[in-house]
Amino acid sequence: MSNTSFKRTTVTAALPYANGGIHIGHLAGVYVPADIYVRYLRLKKREVLFICGSDEHGVPVTIRARKEGCTPQQVVDRYDKVIKESFQEFGISFDNYGRTTSEVHRQTASDFFRKLYDKGEFIEKESEQYYDEEAQTFLADRYITGECPHCHAEGAYGDQCEKCGTALSPTELINPRSTVSGAKPVLRKTKHWYLPLDRHQEWLEKWILKDHPEWRSNVLGQCKSWFDMGLQPRAVSRDLDWGIPVPVEGADGKVLYVWFDAPIGYISNTKEILPNDWEKWWKDPETRLVHFIGKDNIVFHCIVFPAMLKAEGSYILPDNVPANEFLNLEDDKISTSRDHAVWLDEYLRELPGKQDVLRYVLTANAPETKDNNFTWKDFQARNNNELVAVYGNFVNRALQLTQKYYEGVVPAAGELTDYDRETIAEFAGVKAEVERLLENFRFRDAQKEAMNLARIGNKYLADSEPWKVIKTDPERVKTILHLSLQLVANLAIAFEPFLPFSSQKLRDMLGLGEVQWDRLGSTDLLPAGHQLGKPELLFEKIEDAVVEAQVKKLEDKKKEREAAAYRAEPVLPTIPFEDFEKLDIRVGTVLSCEKVKKSKKLLKFELADGLENRTIVSGIALHYDPATLVGKQVCFIANLAPRTVCGVESQGMILSAVDSDESLSLLTLDRKVAPGSRVG
Repeated sequence: MSNTSFKRTTVTAALPYANGGIHIGHLAGVYVPADIYVRYLRLKKREVLFICGSDEHGVPVTIRARKEGCTPQQVVDRYDKVIKESFQEFGISFDNYGRTTSEVHRQTASDFFRKLYDKGEFIEKESEQYYDEEAQTFLADRYITGECPHCHAEGAYGDQCEKCGTALSPTELINPRSTVSGAKPVLRKTKHWYLPLDRHQEWLEKWILKDHPEWRSNVLGQCKSWFDMGLQPRAVSRDLDWGIPVPVEGADGKVLYVWFDAPIGYISNTKEILPNDWEKWWKDPETRLVHFIGKDNIVFHCIVFPAMLKAEGSYILPDNVPANEFLNLEDDKISTSRDHAVWLDEYLRELPGKQDVLRYVLTANAPETKDNNFTWKDFQARNNNELVAVYGNFVNRALQLTQKYYEGVVPAAGELTDYDRETIAEFAGVKAEVERLLENFRFRDAQKEAMNLARIGNKYLADSEPWKVIKTDPERVKTILHLSLQLVANLAIAFEPFLPFSSQKLRDMLGLGEVQWDRLGSTDLLPAGHQLGKPELLFEKIEDAVVEAQVKKLEDKKKEREAAAYRAEPVLPTIPFEDFEKLDIRVGTVLSCEKVKKSKKLLKFELADGLENRTIVSGIALHYDPATLVGKQVCFIANLAPRTVCGVESQGMILSAVDSDESLSLLTLDRKVAPGSRVG
């Protein structure tokens, strides 16, 4: 079915996790494009429902609560308030923003699980998981730390090593420890319920890859990689005391896994505002379901949640999942743990009244097809060179000239010239093009097309020169300004989905009432004799000091992190010199270097070591291009016992330094020495 053949559209935006605020990466990836799309559908008079809410269960909430010495409920209450207020002030126009700790959600998720359970859609499996005997609790992956088996960094988590980035399972850790009590955990058997995704692979593969070839390439590509690996059963329960209890006998101490619980929040948050009418938004085949997410959520919204809905049997499946890639900040990955981010609540306090500037810049830099980058200099340039110098400049000139020559009354147009007709023809087709782009989720290009209206207007005024023509042909000026004002009114309509605050301000200045999208491209939006309001600047320049303060803020945070990292890593206890002598540290020349197959993190080195040469595997692929390392001399530990990593026997360890930003730097020499030379 085409977009327009559906009776209504349910739009969901990924539930933000309520253990922190919202940053610009979230906005660019999910919430701004979702809001643009919903505002557009409303302007088209289509029936649409926009649903979101706080995701409040799971291990990260319990970790933060433990660190802060409070309850998980207190954590989510605090951040739900921050997130909700930030969204409201920023103009994200949800029909409902709910919570997964609500009673409606608890009942909805429990009923959903129970129906699948009663239908036999789950399998029960017993497995061994780490248990803290001192705390008397099973440990979530993030509650277990130890030595990474790949890069041997200490403090690796049970699900991932933060140093080398390798995905792990808790049983792979060397010398695992519980972060709850510090005790060494033991493996203990536990039972869980699993959704057998392998049973769903055949129909999922056809439904995604064959029935929806129009989906974004990054979405199709990621789904295909999962299918190629073969889908596996996925646990839907966890041993945890924070979450929705598993609603079956014999499940004491077990809750619904947060990935199973969270997407059901879309349904429960719909029920919350439409208790008697929610089913048409989720079960009527004439309803279109669209999920807005970031790329880290593709598997859950394209594979896992559809499998859940299909297994339940009465729900519609998503018609599109326009997932975005990631947004970087000042050429570095946005990181909540490192506080390298622009937080929405802070932005709203520090740059008041500039919601639309951020919306514009994030849309212009939208990571729709690849990761993109936000810099404060670009933020300033786009505001000053586009919003102020193009859009705002045209609006201000047209309104000020009308105020000056006609006391703010729209003049009547006289006879049109060929140039007038060419200009009218140029902007008459903008509606169809903007609609085409928005219907295909190309928000960056759609906004650019809207801005072209202002460029057309600026060129028309510059070419027509009414400030000169007024001296020789005042009747001609009436036509010039009449057409210019029609273009201004078109801008108020065209930018409504993108820049709602400035569009409202412009409509107030023009004395326009409700936005009428179907009249976009018209030349009679403001009739002759219509009284305009007082002209005001639509946008203002952003001075260097403003962006310099924001850049300094990021740099200061980085210095604080570096200082904290230095303080957090004291010198290890002293050892006898004899212990140091046990390490055989030597210099090797890199003969060849290549990536290890099926690993994103590992490089395979062939070193000339002065003897028979050797192979060493090192987890630095994210930090170095292997081709650039050939010929370099590196330091390595030569007398470590060999170990097999990803099928390759590694005969030693290459030494590198870890900076405070977690980047790696190989230890090299300031001049060439013979391979095999000892370090000491």
